[in-house]
Order: sequence, then structure tokens, then C-alpha cells
Amino acid sequence: MISVDGITVEFSGQALFKDVSFVINEGDKIALMGKNGAGKSTMMKIIAGLQKATRGKVQYPKDAVIAYLPQHLLTDDDCTVFEEASKAFGTVFEMRDEMARLNKELETRTDYESNEYLEIINKVTDLGEIYYSLEEINYDAEVEKTLQGLGFKRADFQRPTSEFSGGWRMRIELAKILLQKPDLILLDEPTNHIDIESVIWLEDFLTNKAKAVLVISHDRAFIDNITNRTIEVTMGRIYDYKANYSHYLELRKDRRSHQVKAFKEQQKFIADSERFIERFKGTYSKSNQVNSRERMLEKLEIIEVDEIDNSSLKLKFPPCNRSGDYPVSAKDLSKNYGDHTVFKDANMTIERGEKVSFVGRNGEGKSTLIKALMGQIEFDGECGLGHNVQVGYFAQNQASLLDPDLTVFQTIDEVAKGEIRTQMKNILGCFMFSGDDIDKKVSVLSGGERTRLAMVKLLLEPVNLLILDEPTNHLDIRSKDVLKEALLAFDGTLILVSHDRDFLRGLANKVFEFKEKRVIEHFESVDAFLERNRMDSLREIELGK
Repeated sequence: MISVDGITVEFSGQALFKDVSFVINEGDKIALMGKNGAGKSTMMKIIAGLQKATRGKVQYPKDAVIAYLPQHLLTDDDCTVFEEASKAFGTVFEMRDEMARLNKELETRTDYESNEYLEIINKVTDLGEIYYSLEEINYDAEVEKTLQGLGFKRADFQRPTSEFSGGWRMRIELAKILLQKPDLILLDEPTNHIDIESVIWLEDFLTNKAKAVLVISHDRAFIDNITNRTIEVTMGRIYDYKANYSHYLELRKDRRSHQVKAFKEQQKFIADSERFIERFKGTYSKSNQVNSRERMLEKLEIIEVDEIDNSSLKLKFPPCNRSGDYPVSAKDLSKNYGDHTVFKDANMTIERGEKVSFVGRNGEGKSTLIKALMGQIEFDGECGLGHNVQVGYFAQNQASLLDPDLTVFQTIDEVAKGEIRTQMKNILGCFMFSGDDIDKKVSVLSGGERTRLAMVKLLLEPVNLLILDEPTNHLDIRSKDVLKEALLAFDGTLILVSHDRDFLRGLANKVFEFKEKRVIEHFESVDAFLERNRMDSLREIELGK
């Protein structure tokens, strides 16, 4: 049992949260929810022991193992993937090596009656009791199984970690955490850098093998599938629900409606009291009542209503000229980097108005094909955009194309036309820009903030072909809802690359699967494809593939 007792965090006299207490028991799979800036990551770091609270403490058993995966990290570059993942068992291996060293020393020493000799025997005995009490594990097999589950191939095991992107290094660190079999796993946005198959594997692991989990995630399907409890951080306090995310939303809606009702009743009481005081102040016969109401108002604790839900905001793409019948086509398309073939002989025709999804493991060529379509790379075969296509393209590097000298507001003020201008602040709010944020210059924004701003800008531009490459990585659930509603109403053509299953559902009526250097066309909804392949993936895991 891990106990969070009355923790308070203050910055410059302002409380991020105050007197927060809860208990994490074995079997708890908790979603830590709340808007950006509410303090979720700070709370997780305090539980992990990486940050201290202003007041309060976190208590856990002496032998408890708590493992923490932050949003951004880099593994060392001095070893192979397999060696880095094997560091999860570093303590065990050190114990084994120390026992071997001490036993070797006992073999060579002859001072059997000395205190030093007895001390070595006692050390070996103590280490042996711990080492041999551990569950018997084939460590290499465990490392191999975990790395494969997270998307690595056997050929990757002996490659240096320096050859892998930040997302793949994140998976190595995740593998190390999972291999430790900790009492509590703390995960901060674990699905941002892993593909759908790896997410499914991670879900299965956390659901069936992890002892306790506390996770921050904007992936609704992921947290719904793994959690049985939701803790919401809001306005400096927490609400604890014994429910998964979807059920929590219903309970939260009820809670807020009660808050609004109580707030209105309290405001009416305050107004009535102030009118009474104003009317009878100075009237001798009413002085006691006036004083009583004044004291009552002074002591009154004002009811606070949680942040307003703006999910009802409807955002539509501005009208655009009609494209030709076939906005996207490719024939016998191949792409090689030296001796490495990404895909070969790919054929694709996307009709006007179709919404399609590119799916497949990372590194199979989804983004590469998009770059070929956009004319950004050389390729073999035929590939291009059709007649009168006006394309809106979103990739992670879109953020770098923003003007650093403009403010957030000026950036979208340049492109917003017509009625949508009346909703500009609401739109920015839905993408986590509020208050003074809209006056910040682009040059001071974080990478995530720039990515969100680039998305807002794209939503306001007239296009008839949208190509979105992992658009949700820096969006919270409310922002994703607004984006998804806009895409559902979009009457142009859509190509979508995403590993977020909840976001994908209902958006695509055709799937192009990138697998084993091929591009395979599936005439089914992305929902049907994901359902079928979830079963296939889990079957492969069970078979140890």
C-alpha cells in the first residue's frame, strides 16, 4: 500500500494543489486526469520521489519498487538495445557477481579462523538468502519477449541505442520498467511514441501482470481499457472515482451539475443577504440581524465550479473549391534508402471525399509515402496529387514553419476568415491556449505548444485534401474531441496517420496497411480493421511471436 498524505505544492505563494490525500493498493489501475497545468505530472514526480512537496509526504513499504516513465527521456548510448534493456536486472546481476567474487576469495584464503574470513561467509550467506529467494527467471528470454512486445525485431537487439529515435529509446526505457515487475508503475503519456500493436501489447501487460498502475494519458481507449479508478486533479484538489474514464465522465457531469445548482443557490443567498444589509443598515430594530448576516457572509466559503466544459464548441473547416475525382494516386511506387527497402510496388487510388487511414508499425513507411505524395523526397514509380487539389498537411515539423515573431493570437488572426473570427479565443482555449497564453510569441512556446498552434492554424485554412500525420500527440482529450468533430464534418478528402484508436474510430472508411514492405488496401472501416487486428496481435503475443 502506498499512501499520499496531505501533500501541498506551492509556487510563489500560489497552491498548485493543497492537502491532497489518497491510497494506492495492489490491483489499482488509476488514470490521473485533469486539464494541462493542473499538476498531474508534478504529483506523479512527487510519488516517484523525484520532487518534494511543499508540505505532506508519500509513504510506502521499505522494499517497495516504484518505477517511473516520464514524457521525455533518453537512454545511454554506450551499449546495445539488449544490453540497455537488461539493465532492468542490474541489481540481481550485481548480487550474483558479488557472490561469485566472494566465493572465489574464500577458495584462495586460508585464514579460516579469522574475523575477516567469517565476515565474508556472512556476506555470502546474506546475499545467497536474497538471491535464491528470487523467482527463477530466464532473464534473456524475459528481455527478448518484452522487447518484441514493444515492437523491436531480433535484428534490433544488437544494434547500438544511438541508432534509434527518441520514440524507440522511450520503448527501451519502458521495457526496463516492465522487466522490473515493480509494485507501482507510473506512466506519463506512455502511448505518444508507440504504434497500435505495441499499445495493445502494453495494455495486455498492464491489465494482466502489473501490480498497480498510475497513468497520465490523453489516449481515451488506452485508459478505458486498463484502468478501474480515476483521480481527477482540478482547481487545487482531487476527486477520486472508483470507475474507468468513460464512467468517470458521466459521474463528473453529474457532480458539475450539482456544483452549478449549489453555486446558483449560494449566489442568490448572497444577493438576498446583501440587499437586506443595504436596506436595513442603520435601522436599530434590525441591527442584530444585519450584524449576523454580515458575519455569515464573511465566513461563507464560496462554492467553486470546475472549469467549464467547452466540448460543445463546433468547429468547421472553411469552404474550399472542389478537387478532381481522384485527389491522390500512386502506381508501382517504391522507396529505398540505399540497401534498405521501405516499401515496393505500392498502388493507391483515393477518390474525392474518401477518408482513409494509414496504419502499421513504426518504420513501415507511412510517413515516407506521405512525403512522396508531397514531393518532399525522391522515389521510383508514379505518385502525385490530382486536379485542383488544395492540400492541408500536418506533420510534427509543421511547428517549425510558424513565424517566431508573431504572437499566438496573431498567428491565427492571419488566416481566420468570416464568422469563425468570433470564436477565435474559444478555439484557442480548446487547444490549451488561454488567458495570457494568446499574447505569447511563438518563439517562446514549447515544442508541444507550437504543434498545437500549427494544428489550430490548419483548421482555419480552406483545403480540400487533409493529410494528418500523428496529429494528436500533443492534444488533450477535449482538443482531440474538437478536432475529430471537425474532421467528421469535413467534406473533402482525408488521409490520417494515427496510433490513437479512439480518435481513429468512425473517421475512416478505408484502410491502407503498411506491412512487410507492402501497402495493402482494406475495403473496411478502421473500426473493423482494428477489431480484427487486435485479436490477431493478441494471438501472436500468446504464441510468443
